Amino acid sequence: MEQLKAVDATEAARSLIRELKEEHGNLIFHQSGGCCDGSSPMCLKEGTMIIGDADVKLGEVEGVPFYMHHRQYEYWKHTRLTLDVVDGIGGMFSVEGPRGVRFHIRSEPIK
Repeated sequence: MEQLKAVDATEAARSLIRELKEEHGNLIFHQSGGCCDGSSPMCLKEGTMIIGDADVKLGEVEGVPFYMHHRQYEYWKHTRLTLDVVDGIGGMFSVEGPRGVRFHIRSEPIK
């Protein structure tokens, strides 16, 4: 599994991650490919999603690993991702959902 440093986060996202870790324990992020939950980054309890050789680890935010499927990574590999939080309902499996907020990805080209 490849590991990069291509993901960062706003302070709002970092704060929410710390709260969620305290409530749920160990977590992982997986950038959704656009199926059932759109293209939202999913924050899941560790162990509820199988991470395999086809997933690329982009880095960690607040000690939480952030993964993306390698095929999707091919489209995004020239961008730097910033994890943020916005109002609204995100992916139904993502643990922040009941709070009325969702994680959101902002991207910019890597220079």
